[in-house]
Amino acid sequence: MSPKPPYDAQRTPKKAAFSGGPIGESDHGADGVAGRAAVIVPVVSGPGSGLAGRGRSQESRLEEAIGLAEAIHLEIVFSDCVRVNRPRAPTFLGAGAIDSLKPLFETEEVKVVVFDGTLTPVQQRNLETEWKCKVIDRTGLILEIFGERARTREGRLQVELAALTYQRSRLVRSWTHLERQRGGVGFLGGPGETQIESDRRQIDSRIAKIKGDLKKVARTRGLHRAARKRVPFPVVALVGYTNAGKSTLFNRITKSEVFAEDLLFATLDPTMRGVTLESGRKIILSDTVGFVSDLPTDLVAAFRATLEEVLSADLVIHVRDISHADSEAQKRDVFHVLTELGLSPKTDDNVIEVLNKTDLLGADDKARIETSAEHHDDTVALSAITGDGMDGFTAAIDGFFAAKRRIYDYTLAASEGANLAWLYAHGEVLERTDDETGTTKIRVALDPENAARYEHARAKDC
Repeated sequence: MSPKPPYDAQRTPKKAAFSGGPIGESDHGADGVAGRAAVIVPVVSGPGSGLAGRGRSQESRLEEAIGLAEAIHLEIVFSDCVRVNRPRAPTFLGAGAIDSLKPLFETEEVKVVVFDGTLTPVQQRNLETEWKCKVIDRTGLILEIFGERARTREGRLQVELAALTYQRSRLVRSWTHLERQRGGVGFLGGPGETQIESDRRQIDSRIAKIKGDLKKVARTRGLHRAARKRVPFPVVALVGYTNAGKSTLFNRITKSEVFAEDLLFATLDPTMRGVTLESGRKIILSDTVGFVSDLPTDLVAAFRATLEEVLSADLVIHVRDISHADSEAQKRDVFHVLTELGLSPKTDDNVIEVLNKTDLLGADDKARIETSAEHHDDTVALSAITGDGMDGFTAAIDGFFAAKRRIYDYTLAASEGANLAWLYAHGEVLERTDDETGTTKIRVALDPENAARYEHARAKDC
């Protein structure tokens, strides 16, 4: 294996953002090398691989792993793909690979090694012993990112729950003073609980409390959804791979300033805004957290209360970075998570696919993508950053809800001119009859949501 030079050596090094926690405990020193990190991507070709089926090129996996590490401001000084014929139980990597990397880490003064795969607690501890630096696997890295990005109380609770669940299985590597403590008084007491049992008990207690708090969050979200249904506006949820441009698209439609940057997991806490489309139709647009390949199961479970907003949405917008080399593989990862949540994006008819970042394509590729999208009612090609194709996007949303319209018959008194005007503004009047008393009978095509709003408003007036 020939070592690669430090990644992007011309880039201004970013300062590490850690003052404590799993990564920051031992990374700081007076020599100014805090946050110097290496990224290792294992390429498993033999049997028993949990990574071989990810369907991505080595270069794309390495690029994504570097992006994840940079998302928490690590300074990447070394990166490489390491071929593994068969994962070893003690260290995952072979002895030769470990020995060849050791002097490189010493030369580059690496403090953190990011391992783009799943490590057992024993493997993590053994690699740290061999390399004399902190090692975090993909799950730990994503938890670090989420921990830094969470802003709302709900988000922090969800991240803490996932982190505690992850740490619980790794207590074996977190303590060196695990000898038994003597319980009782004097020589009468038997052996007390081990330190690891005490730690696990405290973690279990905290997990139980967080789960209770999150149940309250889920109930509150349920109440909010029920309130929206009483005066219903359709909910449109944006989902997609991280960095696909969801927040940029959200800002373009809502004219908001939600944080959006060319950065993995730039947005964590979900945001909802009311939007009035050009047709006059009002919707609620929801920007959700981005997905990523091998998203930790504990994290999906912790964020279920948030992701349930996707399940209750009337329309799901799947945003893809069509310029990315692994766009199809990213689509499969998103569909996998949605399927875990109970959605069937391959068969459900309430999913529109947005092929974003067409501005990054060459002229021929852009023309091909746009032509293909025009032949599919559930596909739109656009650039959220330039606004190109946005008219087609809003028209697709309007068309989706227009197709759901139902026929309703209403009888209105002469004094209900405001209601009659509302029906003309929000529906399609198919037939109207006025008699000599001023009573109007009207047949109108309305969205079920608008029909419910109209009937709710009339009931309040009665």
